[in-house]
Amino acid sequence: FRPSRSPIVFSLWLGLIFLLGFFHLKNMSYRISKSYKEPQIPPTPCHAKTNVMFLKTHKTASSTVLNIMFRFAERYNLTVALPAGQQFHLGYPRTFLAHFVEDFEAIGQNYNIMCNHLRFNSSEVQKVMAANTFYFSILRNPIHLLESSYIYYKNNVPAFRNSKDVNEFLASPTTFYHAADYRHNIYARNIMWFDFGYDNNAEDDTKYTQAVLEEIEQNFHLILIADYFDESMILLKHVLCWDLDDVIYFKLNSRSQDTVQTLTLESKERIKTWCSLDWKLYLHFNQSFWKRIEQTIGLKVLEKEVDHLRTRQKELVETCLLEQEAVGKSHIKNKGLLPFQSGAANILGYNLKQDLDNKTLRTCQQLVMPELQYTSYLYAVQHPHKKRKQLGLPLLWTS
Repeated sequence: FRPSRSPIVFSLWLGLIFLLGFFHLKNMSYRISKSYKEPQIPPTPCHAKTNVMFLKTHKTASSTVLNIMFRFAERYNLTVALPAGQQFHLGYPRTFLAHFVEDFEAIGQNYNIMCNHLRFNSSEVQKVMAANTFYFSILRNPIHLLESSYIYYKNNVPAFRNSKDVNEFLASPTTFYHAADYRHNIYARNIMWFDFGYDNNAEDDTKYTQAVLEEIEQNFHLILIADYFDESMILLKHVLCWDLDDVIYFKLNSRSQDTVQTLTLESKERIKTWCSLDWKLYLHFNQSFWKRIEQTIGLKVLEKEVDHLRTRQKELVETCLLEQEAVGKSHIKNKGLLPFQSGAANILGYNLKQDLDNKTLRTCQQLVMPELQYTSYLYAVQHPHKKRKQLGLPLLWTS
């Protein structure tokens, strides 16, 4: 092939050669890029955390969390730090000491799970729990919490007992709340602050509150929010590397709607001032809760997993429950499933379906087991030679 001597034809010929070379090189680079793959970094292996301490705060859906913890302990045959003797709380409202745990002197720092009520004391808890223990707790909006406390502790707390209703109490708290009765009145002011081990009557000083918030952040790996309970369970599942069924729940220790008192707008604002330490605690950790979700799960994944949790929960409701919902205390047929009743509250419970196979029945019983009954049962399993905790109720499980 001999190119024409014409300059136009010669230019066209050169252009054609250039284009052929360009497409050849482009095709080669495509084949190379197609065959080349980025090195795959294997995901970090995720192992379920089995040393876990849950600070059970009051009136924050914490009984439901305790049930989750007890079921997890049974699933993995873990040792639970249970209250000694006939107690159901770990010394509460006294500040926690290690000897409040049954058999602490013999077992030492070999407990896996701690979740019964206690007033937090970091150095003493560390004597009981392993060095790699995961610490978490839960908070609730103080506005809803105080109204719930008022109903639940109405007969036990002088500040509540001497007032007609929650709005009268909040109109003038110092009329009913006396510092001399602080031990009996702890549920009436900054109860979450108290549960974390601090003075619930302390002055709301910015330097002091900031120091406390920082100390809580150092002591606890995670703080959940009861007002977003499903979202909290998904975050807990991810952080602890647990399965979905480990955090599935039926709501426990809730009360009937007819015992809820309506707070006035003035009362709601007064709670923020009267319980200002709890209010600051809640605002701070509500913010860190959502930040943690954005950093670890993301809102889209969270929404999808919350849907999965609710779908699974619905399946279990349909499988287990006779009425498909919680019922009032007078409608609970098996008294072994009757929750502890307190104050003016009507604490709801559940009726299970009849004719469930043994495995399903056991799963359903675990989900609806009230706190005191479950504590008594685990105590009997872990300490079979000791006197069983007395409830005055029939027990579903005897061994």
